[in-house]
Amino acid sequence: MSSESVNQDCLAWAARDPSGVLSPYKFKRRAVGIDDISLTITHCGVCYADVIWTRNQHGDSKYPLVPGHEIAGIVKEVGSNVHRFKVGDHVGVGTYVNSCRDCEYCNDGLEVHCEKGSVFTFNGIDADGTITKGGYSTYFVVHERYCFKIPDGYPFASAAPLLCAGITVYTPMMRHKMNQPGKSLGVIGLGGLGHMAVKFGKAFGLNVTVFSTSISKKEEALTLLGADKFVVSSDQEQMKAGAKSLNFIVDTASGDHPFDPYMSLLKTGGIYVLVGFPSEVKFNPASLNLGMKTFSGSLTGGTKETQEMLDFCAAHKVYPNIELIPIQYANEALERLVKRDVKFRFVIDIENSLK
Repeated sequence: MSSESVNQDCLAWAARDPSGVLSPYKFKRRAVGIDDISLTITHCGVCYADVIWTRNQHGDSKYPLVPGHEIAGIVKEVGSNVHRFKVGDHVGVGTYVNSCRDCEYCNDGLEVHCEKGSVFTFNGIDADGTITKGGYSTYFVVHERYCFKIPDGYPFASAAPLLCAGITVYTPMMRHKMNQPGKSLGVIGLGGLGHMAVKFGKAFGLNVTVFSTSISKKEEALTLLGADKFVVSSDQEQMKAGAKSLNFIVDTASGDHPFDPYMSLLKTGGIYVLVGFPSEVKFNPASLNLGMKTFSGSLTGGTKETQEMLDFCAAHKVYPNIELIPIQYANEALERLVKRDVKFRFVIDIENSLK
């Protein structure tokens, strides 16, 4: 352990109560243990989870709460037992920072599904009993297992959103073999997750159709993101015209919506993956059984797949569309996120604004 890591204040922005209003905050992070790395945070993506927990929408927020789980930065210190990283490496941290490391899921590199529960990057209870504090802060200490190498030359600001938005859609797409060129993909919702599903779909060589209730998204979907088709999901004629046309659907919408109309778009053997959290999922059994369709849920990904995705994005030049902001704009950014007024992910420029 170095005395520097023990004594240094971590500067952050934190919410103090369910108003969710963020303001400057100082705290101490744990000393760097033998398996830990300490990284200077350069960028942190803004996720809807930041809204949920700063505002106590799940009723379990522990204040003061420092949000942020799409973290990119530079290694500044490594523990004596760390072999995967060295000082100066470009690294990322995603939605969880600990797990039991011993169950069948941890052993399979699916730590997010740890039998004892993974520890979230913020508002989680770590092994030492302390509450985890996230990436709206100047530096971070994490066990090397939950840290990822950002490929050389890949921008920090672009890497940050991959650690949640990117991996959350990449994981089920790979699990269900949606990387087959020439097949067809439907993407429901065009926010942070949806726009990444479109980008991965195009990188995999799929024919991509975007579904949105908002006609205003058409230009973005087709021109900005390169989707092949755009369908206004409330238009029954357009929906009927697409019957049995899709091999895959990735549903990123968290607002309540009917499922039967989308299920009818799947071909025989088609696969529907839900990554959003609507208040209920309801469809007619015939929508599932006729045409032997698969309906599947997914969370974010494990450590093995997260690293694979980062490497894939670098190799195929897949970059999220981001709006770079200073930390002082964080409250406005969260308000705009609630209103879905972002194309398509806010990223906080920590290194140039949090001092």
